[in-house]
Amino acid sequence: MNANRLRHLFSRALRASLATPLVLAGCGSSANLTGYSPVECDNNSPAISDLSLSFAPDFVQVRSIYRDSPASESQPVSSSGQACATATDATACQSTLAELRVEQGLRSYCVDFCPDYFLVTTLGDEVKTYPTLESLKALLGPIDTEQEAALLTFASGYALRCSDIVQGAVKSNADGSFNVIGTQGYACGEGSSLKQLVLRVSASGDISEEQQHTLEKGSGNCSIGRRPAGLQDADACESTDALGHYFAEAAHLEAASVHAFLRLREELALHGADANLQDAARRSAVEEVMHTDVTGRIARRFGATPQRPVVASLPLRPLLDVALDNAVEGCVRETYGALVAHHQALHAQDSEVREAMVRIAEDETRHAGLSWDIDQWARPRLSDSERNTLREAQRQAVALLRAEVAVPLDAGLVTAAGLPTPEVALGLLDTLEQELWA
Repeated sequence: MNANRLRHLFSRALRASLATPLVLAGCGSSANLTGYSPVECDNNSPAISDLSLSFAPDFVQVRSIYRDSPASESQPVSSSGQACATATDATACQSTLAELRVEQGLRSYCVDFCPDYFLVTTLGDEVKTYPTLESLKALLGPIDTEQEAALLTFASGYALRCSDIVQGAVKSNADGSFNVIGTQGYACGEGSSLKQLVLRVSASGDISEEQQHTLEKGSGNCSIGRRPAGLQDADACESTDALGHYFAEAAHLEAASVHAFLRLREELALHGADANLQDAARRSAVEEVMHTDVTGRIARRFGATPQRPVVASLPLRPLLDVALDNAVEGCVRETYGALVAHHQALHAQDSEVREAMVRIAEDETRHAGLSWDIDQWARPRLSDSERNTLREAQRQAVALLRAEVAVPLDAGLVTAAGLPTPEVALGLLDTLEQELWA
């Protein structure tokens, strides 16, 4: 479930329940895609198949790193050949390969917490890295395959969406050059936009922008987080102010969500999820740190002190347990929370609250989209009976949520914080149930 689909669903839900238009994103134009093919990918980056390199190594591999992490944390993304196949001392060669260090590498266009990439080859006893655009061009030599054109474009700072031909595609031209479809930018916040670019890649590796199209325009409506397994009950907030109590609890849950997403990333890696899902979980944890700071500041303004979350250390869980938790906390509670955050961004009368929710709402929409992406990835890996268990858990979660939102609210939470009244909240749930949870 792409986050943009959720934005449009949220817009319909708010219109249906409140008769209030909400434009979360605008759709634009696209290039003519006749003759284009999808980019071949491994783990959300261009695969290293169909490369015609300047020499014939025994082994070539793409690795990813994070600039704020030790270089030892580099992870293999895509590989071809047999490492150290012609080395005179295979053990020494393998040891060198395992201990490779680079400070930074090639970066495709992305936002926030993003990986760098570098290539490594082995030939005989030599192990060599390619962490710069110049070194990659030297390795590729003349650009004479579609996959080389896509890889070079990716390494030159353009995003390629592997599963969407509108945002990632390639075709050969009669003159020996290639056209690659890539994107830059993002749609979140006034004045922002997601741009589709038609790029021409010459045989010598020069890249020129031939066309530009706006796929999506951002708006100013750019909730409350996912609860981790092992979260301990917090002490009761001593504030008598309803707004202070609400935001103290929100800050507590946002802080707990940091633990939830970091744990989720580990569990996704354990069960073989691709790097795209793992990276999104880690990026979500970083965003929840910001949400904690913002909601904590508002809580203290209203005289409340948020409690630090206490999360018990638990072993990583089987796939079914991960999927169950995601179905309840992500696909139900987090999805509804993201919709409520957009409601608050529109209706909170307190300016600081409204501005905070504008920032938080878009992040939480992406987090909800991640939950649905994980659900789509996990379900085919489960048995029929396990999928039935997921559906029942989700049904019960929706029923519990209905009971929770039916409780009358303090008037200040409706006016200053912009929370929906029980009647409006039930209307929002009706739309989500018809569109997502049926």
